[in-house]
Amino acid sequence: MLSFWIFISCLTLVACGHGENTVIKDGEEAFGEMSTPNESLHYLIKYNMRKSLDLDLDGCYLQVGRKESLQECGFNATAKTIFIIHGWTMSGLFESWMTELVSALIQRETEANVIIVDWISLAHQLYPDAVNHTQRVGLSIAQMLNWLQDEHQLPLSNVHLIGYSLGAHVAGYAGTNVRGTLGRITGLDPAGPMFEGVGEGNRLSPDDADFVDVLHTYTREALGVSIGIQQPIGDIDIYPNGGEVQPGCSLGDVLAVAGNFMEVMKCEHERAVHLFVDSLMNKDHMSFAFQCTGPDRFKKGICLSCRKNRCNNIGYNAKKMRKRRNSKMYLKTRADTPFGGYHYQMKMHIFNRNHSDNADPTFHVKLYGAHDDTEKLFVDVPNGVGLNLTNTFLVFTEEEIGDLLNITLSWEAPSDSWNSFWKSLKQSFSNKTATPVLEVRRIRVKAGETQKMFTFCAHDKTEISPGESVSFGKCRDGWEVKPRKRLVA
Repeated sequence: MLSFWIFISCLTLVACGHGENTVIKDGEEAFGEMSTPNESLHYLIKYNMRKSLDLDLDGCYLQVGRKESLQECGFNATAKTIFIIHGWTMSGLFESWMTELVSALIQRETEANVIIVDWISLAHQLYPDAVNHTQRVGLSIAQMLNWLQDEHQLPLSNVHLIGYSLGAHVAGYAGTNVRGTLGRITGLDPAGPMFEGVGEGNRLSPDDADFVDVLHTYTREALGVSIGIQQPIGDIDIYPNGGEVQPGCSLGDVLAVAGNFMEVMKCEHERAVHLFVDSLMNKDHMSFAFQCTGPDRFKKGICLSCRKNRCNNIGYNAKKMRKRRNSKMYLKTRADTPFGGYHYQMKMHIFNRNHSDNADPTFHVKLYGAHDDTEKLFVDVPNGVGLNLTNTFLVFTEEEIGDLLNITLSWEAPSDSWNSFWKSLKQSFSNKTATPVLEVRRIRVKAGETQKMFTFCAHDKTEISPGESVSFGKCRDGWEVKPRKRLVA
């Protein structure tokens, strides 16, 4: 527990100070000027080209100015070149995710040059001091890339930097200082403390490569700071599960396995890496993210369109889109690999029936598909159900069930959960005796992953009360749409 408080103190810059080269200007963190890597620290930055998956084996080290190292390491200038850049470390050792990521990259890109940027000695310091070293490390990477261009005519379009936490901002500095334009930078939950709200020159930004994609998995604040940066800083910024609570990373889930509170934070911060590894290993089960202005609208199921590049794969499979800065995208995921699931937008018009002016139902749906059926799925309606209007909400399934055939809508009874009990109690104060009744005639569904659209009509009855269900089957879309009025010239 002591290490947790040391960690928080460092993040809030209370107990650890700001570090010797950090300058505060106009309320934002800025770095002292630095044109070349400090020679006394240059030898602490190593470029470990991997062929073996065992990180206990030394591998082969590239060295600027030493041409023999290129031949010794088997560097192939015509293949993809991928740099992996770790972040701040408390242990002073590579964490297990590094082995997983290296392994996944080597298996997916068998001819690629996979290089670990080892700056452990500089990263294993108080957090603010590690932050101050990020620019030096980025400049060193730029120096390495410039040398590879000179010696091997390395095309920068084939270079992909993958940076985790502080490593994401290191990648940004490399992109800023390299001679030319990098092909791609991927930021895996870029660090937030001392980077949130600063100018583009002092963090990862869209100008640092031809394509900058970012995964945000830990954007919740604690004591005024967020471990992962909250603001969008790439061409596309993807927020799995809103960038907040990641499935499988709750306090109960993690403590049951690790018994260490620090592991809860690590689980969510590191989830970005595991989502990226998943994208490398599960090409047939890719995760889709959808463009949306914010997590609240996404939770309502409003943003499941793929028109005009509004959806994209996540992780390694993300596709470069027309240059559009800071396109925020969202998705839900499973708790474990494969993380990809299936999103459905559901629209239903709820008619105001008997004694339902203040109805606040807890709905569940069960989906019946051509391949499989789901269990009852909770319908998250953040602002409650609106009457006499069309309600839109998001349903997420972990398994692929095929084309939808039928839907069952259930209204949870007061006896089914404490939540429904308190809702019912609240309802009784406004109308003591009457049972609320709602009418739902049709449900329209759009599948996010396939973009297919269906309409489902109620089978026998259309009215529903607490403790009851209504079944819906496929039908023709009979919803009336008012014709547009023609403008007379």
